[in-house]
Amino acid sequence: MRRILVVGSSGAGKSTLSREVARRLDLPLIHLDRHFWQPGWVAPDDARWRAAVAELAARPSWVMDGNYGGTLDLRLPRADLLVLCDPGRLLCLGRVLRRRWAYRATGRPDLPPGCPEKIDAVFLRYVWRYPRRSRPRLLAAVATHAPALPVVRLRSRAEVRRWLAELPPA
Repeated sequence: MRRILVVGSSGAGKSTLSREVARRLDLPLIHLDRHFWQPGWVAPDDARWRAAVAELAARPSWVMDGNYGGTLDLRLPRADLLVLCDPGRLLCLGRVLRRRWAYRATGRPDLPPGCPEKIDAVFLRYVWRYPRRSRPRLLAAVATHAPALPVVRLRSRAEVRRWLAELPPA
């Protein structure tokens, strides 16, 4: 495993898991949010974003954390493994609220400078709807772009711990 893609709802634990997997396997870590957002939460244009993701995905090894469904066609075929962080929506919502409180005065390490943690109704609705809207689109993208890609679905902290314990040493 040299290229591991970590996806899931906001608050599912993607960034935390990605950091740990990258550390254990001694792989470069790519938080897509750090590459996507510009200060003030400004998004790049689609062509520029797709070019940046193509360049990141072309690297020989990585643990890449982030959803960005519009670029799954670039990332899935390059990945050796897809890890879907998939706890329940209430846990994700609780983690999002806790994270907002924890980083109220400082920036999150997986976000670029100038993008303070924020929560609004649109974001909370996205987290709530992830299991019914985004997860099926993700799984459809896997079936289309990388049908043979192994998928690990982690639904609880215990499953995360067990899976991490099974990782081979770097």
